[in-house]
Amino acid sequence: MHYHIHSFSLIILTCLTATLNAGDWPRFRGPNGQGIYTDPEPLVTEWSDTKNLQWKTKLPGPGLSSPIVVNGRIIVTCWSGYGVGNNNTDIAGLKRHVVSIDRNTGKIIWDKSFSAVQPEETFRGMFAENGYASHTPVSDGEYVFAYLGKNGVVAFDWEGNQLWQKDVGTEDDDRGWGSASSPILYKDLVIVPATIESKTLYAFDKKTGSEHWKSPSSGFAGCWGTPVLVDLPEGRTDIVFAVPFEVWAFNPDNGKLRWYTKAIDSDSFCSSLVVHDDKLFAIDGRNGGSIALKAGGKGDVSKTNILWSGTDRSRIGTPIYHENKLFFVSRGIVNC
Repeated sequence: MHYHIHSFSLIILTCLTATLNAGDWPRFRGPNGQGIYTDPEPLVTEWSDTKNLQWKTKLPGPGLSSPIVVNGRIIVTCWSGYGVGNNNTDIAGLKRHVVSIDRNTGKIIWDKSFSAVQPEETFRGMFAENGYASHTPVSDGEYVFAYLGKNGVVAFDWEGNQLWQKDVGTEDDDRGWGSASSPILYKDLVIVPATIESKTLYAFDKKTGSEHWKSPSSGFAGCWGTPVLVDLPEGRTDIVFAVPFEVWAFNPDNGKLRWYTKAIDSDSFCSSLVVHDDKLFAIDGRNGGSIALKAGGKGDVSKTNILWSGTDRSRIGTPIYHENKLFFVSRGIVNC
């Protein structure tokens, strides 16, 4: 959910040289948000200023989102003009940026900035900067979509021309933690979890920006994760999202709630769900909590779909599923 960013640079190692679609990383945590790297090229595990470093590019400012990699480009968000250094003390100067970078050379191809919608939460050095630039962009290789908190959702073509911009609310988080959930794509829709700004899940037409549906609920308060798509054996797809105390599944074509279940006993949910086949896994909660669910059904499936639950704890980090094991980090310790 939050990181302290002290260097405003993007560093690319020598393994990231191919532009094949197989190596693309088009959204938060990669394809369908699972955080799994499947490219045959091995990952670099050792680097320095002189070893395995291909290029280094200075960004306009810090950011808390993740970069995406699509069609030879790297897209990332960041912010400038406030909360950076000793001279940036006027929040009126805050700007949000969407930056497109050549994957092979590190050259900035375009940088689009937006003056922050005010009033904005003040910078306090830990949580409050979430919402400045914490939402990871998403791309289909033709368009780029960025969720910029109170500045709404912005769509660009590949050359950086703005296609549309939609407002999704301007509320503050009651706890002062900002917002961080990232958008995803489904068919021709951009799904935007505006959990803080309006406590609403939106779907926009990716070409026109027209609102296809929205699903508001006060239950979205206290959410900082990103939805996942689950393909079920019967041929349907669900959007599944973890919220405080429960897990909800929506019809991605119309935004209607399909099923829900009680889950982890926590009044905030900062991580994202992990999906494998038709099963879902979550580890989260300031007080600890883990759960495995079978996806699907209708209405309240609490009595039928919970496979197991536990007291594992990862706070805000999302686990990884690999070969029937869950890996997660808690208090500086890797667990399996």
